Amino acid sequence: MILFGKYMSILFKAQMQYRTSFFLLSLGQFFVPFSVFAGLYFLFARFGQVEGWSFYEVGLCFAVIHMAFAISECLARGFDSFSSLVASGEFDRLLVRPRNTILQVLGSKFEFTRIGRLAQSVAVMIWVLIHLPIEWDAIKVVTLILMVISGVFIFTGIFMLAATLCFWTIQAIEVANIFTDGGREMAQYPLSIYKKWVTRFFTFVIPFGCTNYLPLLFLLGKTTGPDFIYMLIPLVGVFFILPCLLIWQFGVKHYRSTGS
Repeated sequence: MILFGKYMSILFKAQMQYRTSFFLLSLGQFFVPFSVFAGLYFLFARFGQVEGWSFYEVGLCFAVIHMAFAISECLARGFDSFSSLVASGEFDRLLVRPRNTILQVLGSKFEFTRIGRLAQSVAVMIWVLIHLPIEWDAIKVVTLILMVISGVFIFTGIFMLAATLCFWTIQAIEVANIFTDGGREMAQYPLSIYKKWVTRFFTFVIPFGCTNYLPLLFLLGKTTGPDFIYMLIPLVGVFFILPCLLIWQFGVKHYRSTGS
């Protein structure tokens, strides 16, 4: 973690060499998601509710998933741009260093300008929580925190899987965006509004449902059962990273060097 912190410090100092550019990009990241949120607002202004979900309830779902995506995109950007390391042969250098390749790829790139997107998500979350009649207790607070953490791990795992494909395809393939950008757009709504097969896929295969839908039902008081179960459900999303790590190790073992 000390090395990881040094990676972050070095890259942050590098990006701050052009402070005007940094702040303008951060500002852009703050306002761009508002177009998506505005679409959400006008949708509910026209129809009132969607499948029994109100605007503020869906707004909480929106805030959680966008917050998780912003954090993951900042910290796991190295995997998202991993194809350049393979294509240029730079990954060979990572292999001969006495540190784990995952740590080195994570530390190869950080997008600190995503703090703008994160700030926008926090602002939306505060606004919708003010309007939601949630009776808060320690379990619900922990559940909300775990929802965001779970989303970070799921998006990071997807970035990692997409990067692993580069060992065979060299260049990143656009189909991976179905589960990153597409997953973000899909998961900003409760899964109950989709077809059954979509709900099942994004609950048992890629567990976005364990990040926002099931815990969201608990926060809003729409379900019954032991509270601790719903508090722990987001951990399924955290465990999603484990098979991703194994697949990454499999890809590293089968990586064919550039030979230069």
